[in-house]
Amino acid sequence: MAYRARPSGVRLTEADAATIKGMLARGDRQHDIAAWFGVNGGRIAEIATGKVFSGVASSPLTNLPPPGPYPAGKDAYAALAALRAAKQAIVAAEEMVSAQLH
Repeated sequence: MAYRARPSGVRLTEADAATIKGMLARGDRQHDIAAWFGVNGGRIAEIATGKVFSGVASSPLTNLPPPGPYPAGKDAYAALAALRAAKQAIVAAEEMVSAQLH
């Protein structure tokens, strides 16, 4: 029996399409653009070929996100875990200093 993942529910907007077109014009790889938006590369190809959002102009370079490649999901997860640990350390330090002042 084949397993098919549930749809992500991500829908690209006209603003997204404008950003995507700007990223394409800048020379970003479709794979990196898809990763930034959390969509399949096919959605980026549809915009690149004009199949969808053909009437949308590209965003200016000043409005684009940084060029890829972007962190892998596992790297982003590890970064979030490190941030949570740092937050806990800061809270503990604040409590210690506050207790010493009172």
